[in-house]
This record gives sequence, structure tokens and C-alpha cells, in this order.
Amino acid sequence: MNIKLFSLSLLLLGIAGLPCFTPASAQTPYPNRTIQTIMPLQAGSGVDLLLRPIAQKMGENLGQAITIENIPGGAGLIGAGKVAQSTPDGYVLGAFNDSILTMLPNLYKKVDYDPVQSFTPISEVAAITFVLVANPSFPGNTAADLVRIAKEHPGKIDYASGGNGSPQHIGMEIFRQYTGAPIVHIPYRGAAAAVTDVMAGQVPVMISALSVVLPHIRAGKLKVLGITSKTRSPLLPNSPTVSESVKGYEFSTWGALVAPKGTSPMIVSKLNESLAVALKDQKLREQLIQQGFEFVPLGPEHLKEMIDQGLVKMKKVIKDGGIQPD
Repeated sequence: MNIKLFSLSLLLLGIAGLPCFTPASAQTPYPNRTIQTIMPLQAGSGVDLLLRPIAQKMGENLGQAITIENIPGGAGLIGAGKVAQSTPDGYVLGAFNDSILTMLPNLYKKVDYDPVQSFTPISEVAAITFVLVANPSFPGNTAADLVRIAKEHPGKIDYASGGNGSPQHIGMEIFRQYTGAPIVHIPYRGAAAAVTDVMAGQVPVMISALSVVLPHIRAGKLKVLGITSKTRSPLLPNSPTVSESVKGYEFSTWGALVAPKGTSPMIVSKLNESLAVALKDQKLREQLIQQGFEFVPLGPEHLKEMIDQGLVKMKKVIKDGGIQPD
């Protein structure tokens, strides 16, 4: 046999015996490109104000930008459905509030996602402080005053919200059920329009995320009837909680990060680590506190628990209130 051919045969046999390394077998570090975060809510909403600075800080920690894309419409169903249908590779996330995950699935007969089965929980990010506000001309100054005036004038006291089934609507419906105050719901196409009309005196009261209305409170365009959280807000230390005059009432919402179902635990863990580091940044923490956000336990297990509990609670509130979609 030709020596050259014999040597070539040995070489080829040796190569064939080596492990085969392909691009598919070499894992690429995550993330290696921009992460798109879909927010099914308007720019300037409470969750939008919460998640934007956090996403920027997380992106700095991960070495890749995290963009926020607002896809409002269909009360949030359109954007949420898009997240649910995305590839679970960690490059499309959802920035949701509890309305998306616990209220809308109980409100609509058909939604294009399942709040439990369609998403992989990443973490709750923060609780969103809400406040009961009124036009400065409203004769009452506390939540108890609102109840009294509404009962003295049944069906004559309106409240505004961002739409049927919105957090503003749900919060006030819980208030109505809890107190028996015969207040009347006036839905708007978004919370911003509702706030504008309360300031203009077209509707006397509403509840809103504190981050949205705080500038108007400080400017004297709205007055506080009560903070809906369990304790007073450090931003408005002289403003009472609702429960100080209407004992037992409490309401807040929350913002969270989710991923499409099937996203790997490694990616979820990495995103959680980045979130935890971001929220240790003192400048960011102070910024969030100054906007009325409250820090919460992090991680997928806590978020899963919040979703499960919220679905049960909101089912009862929506059923008892006879709430229907717009």
C-alpha cells in the first residue's frame, strides 16, 4: 500500500474519532443581544414609570440594553398575548401589572393567554402605592367623608377610572363593596384622561397610582382623601391612610417581570440576579421611593404566589361587582 495513502487514512480516522464541535454545541453566554420588554400599558402609567429605570440599570448589569416597548390596546390583552406567543429564549420579556395577570383573565370570557400556563414568572418588582384623590372643590377631606356624602346623595357621586376592569376601577369597586357607598363608575380610555377630568372637576374623585398624581397633588390641583396602602406614605406624611377613617380598607397593585413559558431556569436566575443588583443601587432606590413605589420580596416563587392569590381575590370582586368589559 502506498505509504502516503496509508498515512492519509490514519489521519482521517483520527479526525473522525475526535469530538464534533459545532456552533450548536457551544453555548453562547446570555444575553448577547438587546432584550425587548413588552409593556401592554401606556407610557407614563405607574408600571411604565417603575420599570423604565429598573430596566436601564439591569441592562447595565447584564452588558446588554433592555428596551421597553409600549403596546397598549385591548386593555392590555394585545401586548400580553404577544409575550405569550414569543420564543422562550430570554430576549422577549413582559413588564406586567397585576391587572394583566389577575384582573383581566377574570373579566374577559376569552383571552389569548393563561396567566399561569402562558408565562414563566421572573419576579415581582415593586408594589405600587395608590391614593384616593379628589378635585379640590370636593366638600369632603377623608375617605369617610366620601362614604358619608355618597350615602347622603345616592347615585350622585361619580368616580373616574382608566376603564372597566382597570386597577382604578377595581380599587374603587372594592371600596364600594366594602363601605356600601353608592358611588357611580365613569370609565375613561386610560388613566391619564381620568386624572385630567378629575382635576378639571368633571368627575369629583378617583384612585390612582401615587407616582402618576403626585405632581398634581403638590401643585394643589388634587387633594388627598387617603393613601390606600396599609401605612402612610413617606412622600405625604401628613396625609392619612384610607383605613384611618374607613377601617380595614387596603389596596395596592404591583409590577412584575415575566417571560414566555418554557424559558430556562438559568435565564430566569440571571435576570433575577440582575434585578436584585439593580435594586441595591442607592440612587435608584431613592428614585423609586420618591415616586411612591414599595420594595417587595423578589423571585419567581413569590410572584407565583401573588398571581395565585390575586386570581382568587379578583374573581370574587369582579363577580360580586357585576363588572363587564368595555
